[in-house]
Amino acid sequence: MILTLSCPDQRGIVAKVSAFLFERGCNILDAQQFDDQETGQFFMRVVFDADGADRAALREEFSALAEPLKMKWTLRNRADRYRVLLLASKFDHCLADLAYRWRIGELPMDITGVVSNHPAQTYAHIDLSDLPFHHLPVTKETKFEQEAELWKLIQETKTDIVVLARYMQVLSDGLAAKLQGRCINIHHSFLPGFKGAKPYHQAHARGVKLIGASAHYVTGDLDEGPIIEQDVERISHRDTPEDLVRKGRDIERRVLARALRYRLEDRVLLNGRKTVVFTD
Repeated sequence: MILTLSCPDQRGIVAKVSAFLFERGCNILDAQQFDDQETGQFFMRVVFDADGADRAALREEFSALAEPLKMKWTLRNRADRYRVLLLASKFDHCLADLAYRWRIGELPMDITGVVSNHPAQTYAHIDLSDLPFHHLPVTKETKFEQEAELWKLIQETKTDIVVLARYMQVLSDGLAAKLQGRCINIHHSFLPGFKGAKPYHQAHARGVKLIGASAHYVTGDLDEGPIIEQDVERISHRDTPEDLVRKGRDIERRVLARALRYRLEDRVLLNGRKTVVFTD
């Protein structure tokens, strides 16, 4: 099982959690913690073997421990897979990559469907045959109705996590709020910087020596959500804008895949406008 928690820092939290698990016959397999001295918040992720333990009782009893410590916590069986909805637009490299990693078992999740504002034939070269596909076109006039359909789909499919795999539509403040901590976006730039249209062309015009990508949680503030993962690649004066786009696609794929894997493994904890990511 995986236990994650955050709370105001104080002495003895690790001892209390460890003793709690020991007293119930659980064996700790991995434990990571972080004390944010700037915010005074404590974060912890514990993987443990709970064979023989009454898991319902475990949750109830841990709640009694967590309440006086003002903990925000989750407790999940590692065998339980998150349900994930993938959203994409015309650019399909991230969608194709996530589908491939899912098929080979690299990303342990259940895909509840693929949503796009483009028709299914846009992705004819990608094997999506066994995934429900939903074409939800959107215009400025129909954005409210389209998002209502999208939210209905999220609820009906019991989706846990929404991934914007280069979905080139801005979510409304209302939908972003409903999906707080549950919606991951890949931004085609190393945030912050070069926002707006054609970021690689902006970077080229400025003669940058590094390009990158950022995976972050979606909030009502465009591209300002808590960052989960980033990566960069060095370039030179010989690279054209087309070279930057090609290299950028590779960075986007690997950054989004890593961010999603961290989330599937309960490695990402919110820390205000930031995240704590317990990497493996």
